[in-house]
Amino acid sequence: MALLTVAIYFFFKSSLYPVLKSGDIDTITSLLGENIYYTLGITFIIMIIQNSFTIIPLILVISLNIALYGFYYGFLWSWVTSIISSIIVFLGIRVGFQDWLLRKIKPEIINIGEKHGFLYVLQARVIPFIPTSFINITAGLSAIRLNKFIIATSLGNFIYFFILSLIPAGLFSGEINEYVLGVLAFFLILLFYLIKKYYHKHNRNAVREKQK
Repeated sequence: MALLTVAIYFFFKSSLYPVLKSGDIDTITSLLGENIYYTLGITFIIMIIQNSFTIIPLILVISLNIALYGFYYGFLWSWVTSIISSIIVFLGIRVGFQDWLLRKIKPEIINIGEKHGFLYVLQARVIPFIPTSFINITAGLSAIRLNKFIIATSLGNFIYFFILSLIPAGLFSGEINEYVLGVLAFFLILLFYLIKKYYHKHNRNAVREKQK
């Protein structure tokens, strides 16, 4: 964790950070060079920052990954690093900053995560207006279990990241079949609806069992 903190610090001090904020993908890719391990490390740090502070737009992070690794690998790398980054922030909040943040954040906000847990994280991941850092922080402050947080994050980010990846995919590649991607996006949205419906049904059945 200390090594990661140092890496993030030097990233903010580097010449890459202001270029990243400008959103110039071509300049960023040229600065990163062709060393695959270096680019993987930097893009992983960028995703951690995005999940911690949301000062870098998610669409920019995904666009960068797709520009570097292609649509499929770029999408998968964005998805995997987002899950790992979310877990890091979640555990960091729960272990290190929970008591301090509970005094700073309104109880009503925490109650949302407490009451809905898995469904809150899943829905928040798919809704484009809720910052990823806010989801990680509120979940870390709530009583949601780590395994449910990981599952909800994995499902929600897979659906949202895939749909979001269609934007840069159309810009960077003419080889992507737009109709196939559109059909996949439709089925992913349908999957989200079915998961949500199943979860509501499961909760209702659990409440009925307790009332018996």
